[in-house]
Amino acid sequence: PAPGMESLPEAVLIRILASVPAVELVLVCRLVCCQWKNLVDGAALWILKCQQEGLTRADSDAENWQNFYFLSKKRKNLIKNPCGEEDLEHWGEVENGGDGWKIEELPGDFGKEFPSEEVHKYFVTSYEWCRKAQVIDLRAEGYWEELMDTTQPKIMVRDWYAGRRDAGCLYELCVKLLSENEDVLAEYKSETVTIPEDNDASWTEISHTFSSYGPGVRFVRFEHGGQDTLFWKGWYGVRVTNSSVTVEP
Repeated sequence: PAPGMESLPEAVLIRILASVPAVELVLVCRLVCCQWKNLVDGAALWILKCQQEGLTRADSDAENWQNFYFLSKKRKNLIKNPCGEEDLEHWGEVENGGDGWKIEELPGDFGKEFPSEEVHKYFVTSYEWCRKAQVIDLRAEGYWEELMDTTQPKIMVRDWYAGRRDAGCLYELCVKLLSENEDVLAEYKSETVTIPEDNDASWTEISHTFSSYGPGVRFVRFEHGGQDTLFWKGWYGVRVTNSSVTVEP
């Protein structure tokens, strides 16, 4: 009989397999034979796929290149409607203190443009506490249980806030990593940030990275909010926009 693919040098077989879509490599090719399973489970194939698709990492000695590949391809902002383009769509547990949340166009009265030209709107709070939250279902976003429990990829949280030059305000951020039963497995809570009256209205980024958080994380709960400190009717409180939660490769 004519020689089959098993007779090919391993380096050639890796190059052939690297042209196969990643999901099919794991779900189909890995089941063909022991040799293919070892190649799909090994680093060389995934290093090649990363090189072909321009995915680079600083720690080239890292153990699991397959996870790095999938996390890099999947990386995106898991917060929906982060800049108010869809009003309050996707935001839950909304607390509308004072006159409630409002969406305004940048830069707004007594405000500054945002550092990125891609951001056009922001959410603004009123004279009593306004809060809103999103709960991200990690499995629904494609992050499987074994990945979250074993690899425990870093979860990066970012938010941007600003005051307006003619009013002082308060701001808070609270992010929780939750289990299947919504038990809190890890939490980040900012201090209550006080922006004084006569501030320069500049936008400030706040960020936190969760790592080594242990097994069992299935949800991320992101909540932020604030109010003004002058108790003026209307929308003189803190402004927030461009919130993000990303699972890092």
